[in-house]
Amino acid sequence: MIPTALLLIAHGSRRAEANADLEHLAGVLRDKGEFAIVQPSYLELCEPGIVSGGDLCVAGGATCVVMLPYFLSAGRHVVEDLTAARQELSCRHPGVSFVLAEPLGRHHLLAEIVAERARQAQAK
Repeated sequence: MIPTALLLIAHGSRRAEANADLEHLAGVLRDKGEFAIVQPSYLELCEPGIVSGGDLCVAGGATCVVMLPYFLSAGRHVVEDLTAARQELSCRHPGVSFVLAEPLGRHHLLAEIVAERARQAQAK
């Protein structure tokens, strides 16, 4: 089995509570055990950055790193910044595959999540 890492990528915030959401998600995914490594990373404002996070995945033994943008749409950050980070990581680690996944926005389960949040708000 190829040791695959999941590199979760969020924007990053100066507010620790905002970054805690990604840390929580990483912990849940680690517990599921589907990926050998689950590493949160951030585009800016906190550490580890995307490239540093990718380096940590490789240091942990990953030979394939799925870079998953924790973003709703393929805006400038996903299209330009994450693509540039993927390219930099590929150059730094030529024997490792870095794959950029789609952002969350058009996934069919997102509509269910939005509807659930709306129902929760109505119930208050």
